[in-house]
Amino acid sequence: MNLYLMSAAALCGATTFIHCYFGGKAAAVSLLRANDIHDVPKYTNYYCWHIVSITLAVMTIAFAWAAISPPAVEVAIMAELLAVAFTLWNLGLIVWKEQSFRHMPQWVLFASVSPGLLV
Repeated sequence: MNLYLMSAAALCGATTFIHCYFGGKAAAVSLLRANDIHDVPKYTNYYCWHIVSITLAVMTIAFAWAAISPPAVEVAIMAELLAVAFTLWNLGLIVWKEQSFRHMPQWVLFASVSPGLLV
């Protein structure tokens, strides 16, 4: 078993939990309770929330699968590419929209699973 990839799976699993549990309370529930957002953008954002949940869970499975089965390394590379892309997009969005790094910390979670897996 590849301990590095299993560590990435554990970190990604923790990210999935944080997103679903804590983020669900802070973002998804608040979004659904908002009365000043029209239904289409509201439920589109809620749908996207769950797309992220699914993506995080699949990334966790990909890292774990590759950790247990070395021939599946390509799935870990795909999860790695997603983590890098999500990190870069989050950082770019923070700078572009002049947001606080403290208020948009998602990049830290994705960066924690991304360095070095492509080497």
